[in-house]
Amino acid sequence: MDSSTKEKNNPPSTTASKRKLAGISRWLHIYLSMVSFTIVLFFSVTGITLNHADTMQGETKTTQTKGKLNATWVQSPDTNKIAKLLIAEYFRNRHAVKGAVNDLRIEETQVSIAYKGPGYEAVAFINRSNGEYELTVAQTGLVGFMNDLHKGRDTGKTWAWVIDIAAGLMVLISLTGLILLLFIKRKRMNGLTLLAAGTAIVYLLYRIWGQ
Repeated sequence: MDSSTKEKNNPPSTTASKRKLAGISRWLHIYLSMVSFTIVLFFSVTGITLNHADTMQGETKTTQTKGKLNATWVQSPDTNKIAKLLIAEYFRNRHAVKGAVNDLRIEETQVSIAYKGPGYEAVAFINRSNGEYELTVAQTGLVGFMNDLHKGRDTGKTWAWVIDIAAGLMVLISLTGLILLLFIKRKRMNGLTLLAAGTAIVYLLYRIWGQ
């Protein structure tokens, strides 16, 4: 094939566009990989610990505490006048309870309040007649904490954004890697074959053991 034929098949504008796309893809692939290295590694490691939570999560540490708060906060017959905010802040200040208030229930004889965070749960039951309470705090340790972060359980809106951003970065890294492969003629076919084989293996594993 002579040079004139090559120019017809690959006009300068097309060649320049391909080079630009390859350059942008390479830049994105390299720098997005570096920016997201820690978060991608985190979700990879916690994927393993989460999949083997029974053996890797360790024991849950539970502590129980009894006490008494201001009985007037819980004695009003009108449930709308129960001092919910004061109760919530009392346990934070008195017992250093963490997490967001997940549930607060007012029953005839008691008030219960639950705080939850990643790897953490605190529940208090308060006697409405005298203000006496029993507080139970359960903590799962570092691995349990990380597993809850992976699942986005009781982590709040900010961490939900982190998960979305991490997922978006993984998609971009995968796509830019594929684009770069398509520009390497000598390795393109082998790479696409491995891609198809990997997809087929995952599908077969799901069909055999995933149902």
